[in-house]
Amino acid sequence: MISLSLVNYLTVQPFHMKKEISSDEATPVVQNEETTDAPVEKSPLSRRDFLGMTVVSAAGFTILPRYVLGGKGFIAPSDTITLAYIGVGTQGTRELCDMLQVPQIRVVAVCDPNKEARGYRDWGPTYLRDQIRQTIQDPNWTPGGDHLIPGGRDNAKEVIDTYYKKVAKLDPYNGCTSYANVHELLDKEKGIDAVKIMTPDHLHGVLCIAAMKRGKNVLVHKPISNRLIEGKKVIEMARNKPNLITHLIPWDSNGDMTPVMNWINAGAIGTLTEIHNWTNRPVWPQYDQLPTDKPPIPDGFDWDLWLGPEAERDYSPDYTNMVFRGWYDFGGGSMADMGHYSLWTVFDALHLTSPEVVEPRRSHVCAFNGPVPFRIDNDFSFPTSCTVRFGFPANGDRPPVELFWYDGGMRPPTPDELAAQNQILPEEGLMFVGTKGKILAGFNVQNPRLLANGTIESSNTTPANQGEGQTIVKALGLFADAIKNGKQYPGNFSDAEFLTEAIDLYSVALRANKLLKYDASNRTITNVSDANKYLSRNYRPGWDPDTI
Repeated sequence: MISLSLVNYLTVQPFHMKKEISSDEATPVVQNEETTDAPVEKSPLSRRDFLGMTVVSAAGFTILPRYVLGGKGFIAPSDTITLAYIGVGTQGTRELCDMLQVPQIRVVAVCDPNKEARGYRDWGPTYLRDQIRQTIQDPNWTPGGDHLIPGGRDNAKEVIDTYYKKVAKLDPYNGCTSYANVHELLDKEKGIDAVKIMTPDHLHGVLCIAAMKRGKNVLVHKPISNRLIEGKKVIEMARNKPNLITHLIPWDSNGDMTPVMNWINAGAIGTLTEIHNWTNRPVWPQYDQLPTDKPPIPDGFDWDLWLGPEAERDYSPDYTNMVFRGWYDFGGGSMADMGHYSLWTVFDALHLTSPEVVEPRRSHVCAFNGPVPFRIDNDFSFPTSCTVRFGFPANGDRPPVELFWYDGGMRPPTPDELAAQNQILPEEGLMFVGTKGKILAGFNVQNPRLLANGTIESSNTTPANQGEGQTIVKALGLFADAIKNGKQYPGNFSDAEFLTEAIDLYSVALRANKLLKYDASNRTITNVSDANKYLSRNYRPGWDPDTI
């Protein structure tokens, strides 16, 4: 188990050391898919680098898996979950290093439209390279390609093969199969038990559906989909296939609402009326104009496969890798990036269902047309900053409540109790507002404080799992165990339905830039008919979730 300080580190700043970030530190080293989740920092270790080290210290990096050594705890090959790993950009590769150390899981295939380590971006120039070196126990390993940031299926296959042969010492070991085309992988690798999906957001939903149709258990990073209708189809398919295990990875880093609910249920803040959640994202470049240059597609990169279900367009590096999440077509914005970590347990504890109203307030950008300035009409990329209000109906004994999401440096007003102590709100956090007071907590509900009657009171109780956390190895072990026993466990797709719906409506409201009224029973925007086109997408041939 790990300390409270480590849990804060793991959850508040996913994938990197926790630290206040100034604007000049938030620009990534530009060298690619799922580079994600954390600002650039001057610390020499990334979050995942450090997490890898904690896994090493917790599980014993020098201790070989029991399926190698035999004896007590030995995992026979027949009990090993075989898995295909789809998406090995920087974040996919980072988490691959963790997965290889899970003795219950064997990665037997890898897939990515990018062959070599070319054009990737990361939060530091050597973070991922050094993690790979540690994982495969080779201090001289280099990624090749453009010799900068690791990524791509060649690197992933090399890391997998080297780890299983050199570190795990599997004998015999026949090697990992590599694919560019995910359709080919799913057609040929019929014997695999599960897939892990680490692609950009726009591919999550269709690939989850494709895998479940073929009877595969699915592990996917957030979000389930960046389109509401598609996300609903994923969740409905998961419900219709109860024997398949599904898991949305952010669940493993969620906080605990117990002390907050104790205060709310005791009436310490009166009647709960508002929830405020704010993040420092985006910490990646975002664009207020569509790319106009036409650089050549990098060698070994299948742009058509990367586009997947989305409309054809010219290749641009400003669409891919780290920055994909800033585009409505390819990403889900800051809320899709971070809201799963902060709000999932909030939704569960407060029984939040579908919002009835979603109101955006977004920043805008101006440019010149000759000597005359004008506001850019942007429905293609997320704003630099925004606030979005969600209105949730009453549910049981809970009255109606509003949720306010903030990103890009926006945050709610500082409570009087903090101002009296010359304090301001941190860059990221949660606040619960009632008729008689407030509860202020960290981004993942950690360290809650009661602000009432002009005073600040810390929680007197710590939940059993507050200050403790699962290492990646343990979390993945739970996934493997669930597959073996056929029993769904917390964090499955169904559990994430209403949070998924809200995050997708966040995108729709920002894109339409209008207050929206949502009819959940019909999955329809009732007051702005034109906004309904943003609930789904027009699929290219071969990518429709109904036929994929």
